[in-house]
Amino acid sequence: MKPGLIALLAAILLSAAAFAETPTADIAQRTELHAIPSMTLSDGDFLTGKDGKAVTVGGQFRIAQRAGKLPVVVLIHGSGGMGPNIEAWSRLFNAMGVSTFAIDGFTGRGLVSTSSNQAQLGRLNFILDIYGALAILAKHPRVDPERIVLMGFSRGGQAALYASLARFHKTWNKSGASFAAYIPFYPDCSTSYIDDTDVGAPPIRIFHGNADDYNPVASCKPFVARLKAAGRDVELTEYADAQHGFDTPLGPPKVVATGSQTVRACTIKEGPAGVLVNTATGAPFAYTATCVQLDPHVGRNVVATAAAQAAVSDFVRTLFKLK
Repeated sequence: MKPGLIALLAAILLSAAAFAETPTADIAQRTELHAIPSMTLSDGDFLTGKDGKAVTVGGQFRIAQRAGKLPVVVLIHGSGGMGPNIEAWSRLFNAMGVSTFAIDGFTGRGLVSTSSNQAQLGRLNFILDIYGALAILAKHPRVDPERIVLMGFSRGGQAALYASLARFHKTWNKSGASFAAYIPFYPDCSTSYIDDTDVGAPPIRIFHGNADDYNPVASCKPFVARLKAAGRDVELTEYADAQHGFDTPLGPPKVVATGSQTVRACTIKEGPAGVLVNTATGAPFAYTATCVQLDPHVGRNVVATAAAQAAVSDFVRTLFKLK
C-alpha cells in the first residue's frame, strides 16, 4: 500500500475514534416541531383582555436522553430571533437530562427581527406564545407538568419576567398548568404594570450584565426591590463587564447593534384602559418618543457565560431534584 494512502486511512481512523469518544449526552433523543396557537395583538389589547388576530407560531421540543416524564425548560428568544444562545442552552440542559422547548415567536408572524423597529410587535405577545407552549407541554406524555421552567432572553427575558404576573395568568393562561420558576436574562424592566408585584410563589432568577447599555440592569433594580418588599422569591445576579447578549457563543466581545432601538432612557407605566404612558411626557408611549435611542452594544463574554451556566445549572438541578 502506498505511504500516502496509509496516512490517509490512519487520519480517517483517528477521526472516527475521536468522534466515537465525543460525549453525546447533549444530543436530543427525539426532536419534535409543534404548532402553537397564539394571537397577535397590541399591548393595550393584551392588558385589557381583548382578543387579537389568530396566528400560529412554532416550537422545537428536544427530548433529553432519559426515560419517563421529564422536566422541561421553555426558551424564548429576543428581538433578533432564535440566535445561537438558544442552541447552546438547549444542549446544556439536554446534557443534564432536561428537555427543552424553544419558541419561535417571529417566523409564524412573518418577522425576522424587531431590533430596529420594535413597534412591529407588541412586547406582550410573547407571553401568549409562552402560555400556548405551556398548554402543549402540560399534556405531553414525556413531560412532568410540575417541573416546567421558563427562560427568556432580552425581549424574551422581559416576557419571561412578566409572564409571572398573576393577573396575566388569570386572563390568558388557559393551560391549567403553571411554571415552576422564571429565569429572565437581561430583560428590559423599564415598564411597570398594574399589580406587577403579584407574581405568586415560584422563584424568579434574573441574570444581567452591568455593562449592558441596551437594557441596563439599573432598570430592573427598582422592580426587584418592589418584588422583595412584597415578599416575593426573586434574585438579581450581575456579571462584570458583560454586554447585552453576553451568553451568545458567537461574535465579538463588543459591537454596536447598529440601528437597534433601546428604551434605556424611558420610563413607561401602565395607565387606565391598558394605555402605556411615557412618564416623562404623560403621553401614550411610542417608539417615536425622544427617550428611544439607537445603537446600543451587544457582545459575548465567556467568563460571564460560564458563571451564568453554572448558576442556572445549579438552580435547575436543585429545583428539579436532579441527581
